[in-house]
Amino acid sequence: MLKKALCIAFTIVALPVSLTLAHVGSPGVVFEGKAGSYDLLVSVTPPDVIPGVAEVSIYTLSPSVEAISAKPIYWGVGDEGSPKSDPMFPVEGQPGQYEGIVWFMSSGTASIEVEVQGANGEGKCVVPIMATATAQNEMEPGLGYLLAGLGLLLVILMVTIISAATSDSLIAPGEKHSNLKGRRFRGAVAAAVILGLVLYGGKTWWDAEAGDYQRYMYKPPQAISTVDFVNGQRVMTFQVDSNSLASNRLPMEYMIPDHGKLMHMFMIREGALDVFAHLHPRRVDPLTFEVSLPEVPEGRYYVFGDIVRLNGFTETIADTLDIPAMPTPMIASDVLADPDDTFIFSTAANEERQSQLPGDILICGKPGIETPLLDGSTAVFEYQPNQSFQVGKVYPLTFAINAPDGSPAELQPYMGMMGHAVVFRKEGGVYVHLHPVGNYSMASQEIIETRIDEDTPRPTIPEMTTFYDSVDQVVDYIAELSEDDRNVLLTAGMEHTGLGLHEEHGSTVTFPYAFPQAGEYRIWIQMKRDGEVLNSSFDATVL
Repeated sequence: MLKKALCIAFTIVALPVSLTLAHVGSPGVVFEGKAGSYDLLVSVTPPDVIPGVAEVSIYTLSPSVEAISAKPIYWGVGDEGSPKSDPMFPVEGQPGQYEGIVWFMSSGTASIEVEVQGANGEGKCVVPIMATATAQNEMEPGLGYLLAGLGLLLVILMVTIISAATSDSLIAPGEKHSNLKGRRFRGAVAAAVILGLVLYGGKTWWDAEAGDYQRYMYKPPQAISTVDFVNGQRVMTFQVDSNSLASNRLPMEYMIPDHGKLMHMFMIREGALDVFAHLHPRRVDPLTFEVSLPEVPEGRYYVFGDIVRLNGFTETIADTLDIPAMPTPMIASDVLADPDDTFIFSTAANEERQSQLPGDILICGKPGIETPLLDGSTAVFEYQPNQSFQVGKVYPLTFAINAPDGSPAELQPYMGMMGHAVVFRKEGGVYVHLHPVGNYSMASQEIIETRIDEDTPRPTIPEMTTFYDSVDQVVDYIAELSEDDRNVLLTAGMEHTGLGLHEEHGSTVTFPYAFPQAGEYRIWIQMKRDGEVLNSSFDATVL
């Protein structure tokens, strides 16, 4: 998908160079796919401090697997600069499950390459990881006092040793020295001065390292969102705050499309979470995006903009926005809405319907209960009713769709995928965009795989302005394709993992995910049937 799109970009402008994720509060990465002929489910908990270790769990149902190993690969140095693989160890009493750790020594766009050995030969897969320091661990006070005491003891011992070495040790056996105490004192003073300078130098170095760590610790970009009335239409401007952009990241000019879009924006109305929109703003300049708002009601909204950079680094830019009421009558705007934009109104069965919502309102489903959709089809969240999910456990979030006549729905790709899902914690703190292959960016994975195939020690960075213009042309080219041609482009080489059929509930799509925190969640699902996006929403409890 991405490789073809980028090839188009370089064909358009004839560049003399070649190209060699998103979430909030959900740092874990889940991958479902193949390593050669072996089916794998990989769950990675990245380190929150760098250097640090990532915890890796691998599940496979392939009986022919003999050994699994994993290693980190950075975009900056490629496969040639990566360390040797570390073995993953079988979990006792859990057939097909392996666990281990992988060290990440520096920050940046990275991945974990999983290698499988077995009766069917060797197989590899790449799991994108954003290796960034997001925390600075504090030392326990008790340990700090203990180390300080031991350090003071070492200083006293060193002063004593140096004092003796410059006095007593210089006197021959049986010989007396009249100024021995003075020599001891001068030796002790000299030792104390030298050790003080060493300690001061060490503290200066440590403070500098801590300052650099703080400076480069990941801080998510921020945006300022506003809404203006343009020819009787509400137009939202999403302005990225340049002061919030890290100096050690590629500039915003180096954005690349994911699923044919430069930005995937999700809007959720605060409070009841009864309005959800999936939009695709157009780029006005490197920091500014615009989108014509659909007919969503007024209120305060959470806004999440997912982007991918040239090096595969994925980010979510967040903001909150107060949307005013719609003008009457509505007039077409010069800012055209993307044909893939969609939104829904939904509420839980036990919640009162908000008066400002239209008549077509979707009831939010529960696990195991058949839920009607607006087009007459039905959806089922394939999980036991009244059962809770557990924090940190990987679940196959499976959703089944039946057509209005009761037959399994014939699903179609929606922006290159057979399904999209957004998971949001009602208490806040968790937002993630899921696909049937996991919660990582397909564009990021392809960037890393391309980098691995190169044999250069450093990646080639194209000229900024030329790259910026060429990517805009690629996005325009994809947007002008017919839906069938666009699906051919975006789904090329993609395995639609997670598809299936339930004997009672119809066609299914599965999203592998591990909930990172306890709480009440709402999950929005988007699939496509008969050329129309099927929106649905479900509630889940996580303990």
